[in-house]
Amino acid sequence: MASNVRAKRGSAKEPRLNRPFVGIPSFLRSKICEDLDTLDAAIAVFGIPFDEGSPYLAGSRMGPRALREHSLRFVGSGRKGFYNPENRRQYLEYEMANGLIADCGDADILPTNVEKTFDLATDMARAILDRGAMPVMLGGDHSVTYPVVRAFDKALHVMHFDAHTDYAPFVHDLRFTNQHPFRHIKPMKHVRSLTQVGIRSLRESADMVEDSINDGNRVITMPEFHKMGPKGLAKLVPAEAPCYVSIDVDVLDISLCPGCVSAEPNGMTYAELRDSLKALAERVDVIGFDFVEVNPQLDVGTGITSYLGVHTVIEFLGHICDQPRWAKRRKRWKRG
Repeated sequence: MASNVRAKRGSAKEPRLNRPFVGIPSFLRSKICEDLDTLDAAIAVFGIPFDEGSPYLAGSRMGPRALREHSLRFVGSGRKGFYNPENRRQYLEYEMANGLIADCGDADILPTNVEKTFDLATDMARAILDRGAMPVMLGGDHSVTYPVVRAFDKALHVMHFDAHTDYAPFVHDLRFTNQHPFRHIKPMKHVRSLTQVGIRSLRESADMVEDSINDGNRVITMPEFHKMGPKGLAKLVPAEAPCYVSIDVDVLDISLCPGCVSAEPNGMTYAELRDSLKALAERVDVIGFDFVEVNPQLDVGTGITSYLGVHTVIEFLGHICDQPRWAKRRKRWKRG
C-alpha cells in the first residue's frame, strides 16, 4: 500500500513544485544541450564566465551562474513564460512550452590564456548560429562581447548600453580588458554601425570617447538619451535591420547595481532600459544579445543585481519573441 501511494505521488501527472532552490539551475529550467551538433532550439543561452579583463576587482566570472540561479524565480509549478500585470499579457509561453529555449552551458575558460579562451567562445557562438538559434550570452566582464560579435558573418548593427565606451587605446600591449571590446568590434567588416548609449563615467579618458566619435560611432550621453527617449534611440538603427545588443549592467544607475565593479551615478532607471530594449525589439531584428558585468561576490545578500540582470534578459526576450517577425521565424521549430 505504501509503495502504491509513493508511486501515485511521484507519477508524471503530478507537477513538481520546483521551488528556486531545487534542482539543476539551467536558465529558466530549460533543456540542457551539451552537444551543439544536436542543438534544436530557437534561443540558445550560454555563458562566458571570464573576468580576467576586469582591471579592478574579480568576481564577474560567477555572473552566468548567478543569473541562471535567479532565473529559477520566474518558473515553477508548471508555469510557462511570465505574466506582466501592467498590460495583462503572457510572454515566452510558446517558447517555453515548446522547448524552444536551450541552455548550452558555458564556453570553456583557460585561465591566463585569453586568446585561446576567446577562440573557444567564438567557436561556441558560431556553432549556435550554425544551428539557426539566436545566441543569448551571459557574462563575465565586458571583454567577452568581442569574441561573440566576431562569430557572426552577416552584416549587423551593434547597440551598446554602458556607462563607459569600452574603447580604450591599446597601450602596454593591453588589448583584451573590459575597456577594449568595442575598439575591436568597430573595424569588423560585418559591423555596419556602433551606437553607445548611457556614456557618463568621469573615469573615461578623452581618447576613449573622442576616438569612438572620430571613428564614426554614435556616443549617446545620458542628457542626449533623455532628449531622444527610447523610441528615438531605436530609430538610430535602420528599421528591420539585423542588430546585436550588448548590455552592461552599469548602464543602470549605481543605486540599482551594488553587485557591479564599475557602477556609476546618473545612470538609467530600470524603466528607461526596459523601454529602450522594447523599442529596439519592435523596430529592428535582434539577432543576438548579451548581459555582462554582474559580480555576485560584491552583491547584497538578496542578490538584487543578479535578479535585476536576469529580469532584464527575460523581459527583453519576451519582447523579442512577441514580434511578428519572430512568430514567422519560430515556425521552423513548431512542435507536433
